[in-house]
Formats: sequence, structure tokens, C-alpha cells
Amino acid sequence: MRKIRFGIIGLGNQGSNYALRLFDKGVIENGVLTAMCDINPAKIENIKARTTNTDAKYFTDYIEMLDSGLCDAILVEVPHYSHPEMVIECLNRGIHVICEKPAGVYANHVKEMNEVAKKSNAKFAMMFNQRTNCVYRKMREIVQSGELGNLQRVTWIITDWFRTQQYYDSGSWRATWSGEGGGVLINQCPHQLDLVSWVVGEQPKYVSGFCEYGKWHNIEVEDEVSAFFEYENGATGMFITTTGETPGTNRFEISGTKGKLVCEAGKLKWYKLSADSQEFSYGSTVGFAAPKLEIIDVETDGKNPQHSGIINNFANALLGLEEFFVDGIEGINGVELMNAIEYSGWHGGMRVQLPVDGDAYYAELMKHCAESQAKTADDNAVADTSGTFGSKES
Repeated sequence: MRKIRFGIIGLGNQGSNYALRLFDKGVIENGVLTAMCDINPAKIENIKARTTNTDAKYFTDYIEMLDSGLCDAILVEVPHYSHPEMVIECLNRGIHVICEKPAGVYANHVKEMNEVAKKSNAKFAMMFNQRTNCVYRKMREIVQSGELGNLQRVTWIITDWFRTQQYYDSGSWRATWSGEGGGVLINQCPHQLDLVSWVVGEQPKYVSGFCEYGKWHNIEVEDEVSAFFEYENGATGMFITTTGETPGTNRFEISGTKGKLVCEAGKLKWYKLSADSQEFSYGSTVGFAAPKLEIIDVETDGKNPQHSGIINNFANALLGLEEFFVDGIEGINGVELMNAIEYSGWHGGMRVQLPVDGDAYYAELMKHCAESQAKTADDNAVADTSGTFGSKES
């Protein structure tokens, strides 16, 4: 059986990880790495010195790599602003592509990318590796089955992202409006912002975001956020995150009229009611009564393949062996939510309706970029990120 020929654009932390720990070790069963690209020759030399792959070709211009005919599919692993541009270049050439999170920095750019994707014959996926986590998959299954009843509350406290000042000083683009487009929302939390909609099955209708900029670090972007969600049916939610707190918490709760799900420490508990709480309330003749409660330690299939799961699925789907798991067009959801929180934060927690006004957001972002402070950092450095993604992404 033939194998899908992959190329990687961007040989920083994540691109290097894929090359050395997935492709070099044969983890991608039906894929082979045939080309790699980075504008920084030092990063190419870094990979050459460490990889066991003696057949891959190297490029400093990604357009030349796309036009080389060496690749059936591309992994885009570059700073966030360039994601849509590079995905569009791939799709216009009929080259399949997996884009690293987030889909982009601002919704208008992502919408442009999605329109190209809809017209292209090439396949497009997002690297939403947390969707492969058995716990989140099971949560989605239970919620979508209706067994939680009507949605009442969504709460995610994800504060175990502690980062030192050195982390932020490790790249000139990091934690700047012009280089990264945001802070904890756009760097650490794209997976959670995707999952909170994917698991629940809908986006909030309104968002109020309260953001702290450079509260715990010497940076210009947000490193602490508390956001309030309002859903179509009146349900509410909270999303709390920071890179300045340790020890942190990672607790995801979804409450409905028939019970709640609690995900914490990689475990899922189902607090299952014997009756719908609202129906019970109006039918009860006792003031302090409540439906009987069963607490279930939910069993899952135990599978959590993460990045290799997404890439293997992509290769297998291209070969007709299985269905695609992640449609790249869905990447807009997390970006819309991120933009709404950020826009609200810029305006003192103003209530913002989703989808956010793309033109207004872009104009405000450009104002921040115009005032962005350039940083000096060693952009040749590549960090080892192995082991940093268990229930979350780094």
C-alpha cells in the first residue's frame, strides 16, 4: 500500500516534535516525511543533526516546497498569523493540509480560508488532538445523547498552564500582539475553546470577557482571563484560565436538568439523576426533596492518541481506510469565541454577541499591533515539548 507523503512547514517546537518523535519513530503508519521547510537555516541544521530521515528534502521557501511535487499533504507549524495564508496556498494547489491550532488570529482571515477549503478538492483538518481524548469524546457522546437533559451550566477552570518569564522570552514573536495576536487565549487555550463548543454542541450566544494583560509576566498580552457565557436557552457558563498560577486546576463541568458531568484529573464522573430536575421540582409536594442521585465512574475506551491520532486518521482517510475525524472548517468556532472574549476584554467586559463583528475586531487588533513592542530573543532555539500534552496542549 502506498503511503501519504507529508511535508512540514515550520521546524520550531511542534514541527520538530512531529519529525523526530512521530515520523522518525514510525508512529505514522501510512505516512512518510518527504520534505521540511523553515525560513531559519539554523532550525534546518538542528533537524538534520537529529533526524534519522536521510531522504527528506529541505527548503527555506515554503512555496518552493509546495511546488516541488514532493508532498501529498502538509503540516502547518508556524506562528499563528501565517496559518490561513499557508493553508490557502496548499488548498489552491490541491495539496491536503493539517493546520496547527488555532486556525488563525482573527475570524475574518479564517473565514477567507474556509471559503477556499469549501471549493478545493483537497482535504483540510485542524490539529485538534484533544478531540482524540477518550474522556472528551465520551462527554460529547453523553451530552449529544440528551441524557443530561437541558443545558444549565458550563464551567471550565483551566489554570494549570503555569509559564515562567523565560518561556515568554524564548521567542521574539511570543506574547506580542503583532507576533502572536494574543496570550493565553490564543496560545494555550485553543483546544479548550474548541472543546467547550464541540462537547456541548453549541457556541454561547453572548460572551463577557475580563482579561488581565501582563498581570503575572512582563508581556503585553493577556495572561489571566475570566469569561462569562450565555447560551441560547438561558444556560450560563464560566471559562477561567491563566499562565500565572501554580498549582493550577483543570476541571470541566457540564450541568443539565438530568445531572452533570465532571472531568478532572483525566477521570470522568457522571452525577446521574433519576428524573429531570425541573419536572421533579414542579411535581414535588416536598420543599427540600431532590431526585435520587447515582454517581457513575464513566468507562471509556481508554484511547488518547493525541497528535499521532489526528495525523494517522488523516493519512488513513486519504487512503480510503476510514472517515475523517476533524473538519478544518470547524476551526472557526474557537477563533470566534477567542475573538469575542478578547474584544470584550478590550472594552471592560462589554457583553459581546457571537459571532463577533469581524471588521470591528480586526480594526481593534491592528491598533494593538501598531503599539506592539518588539522583543529580542534567540529565535534559533527549539524546546523539547514532549510530555507537555496530556489532557491539554502546550
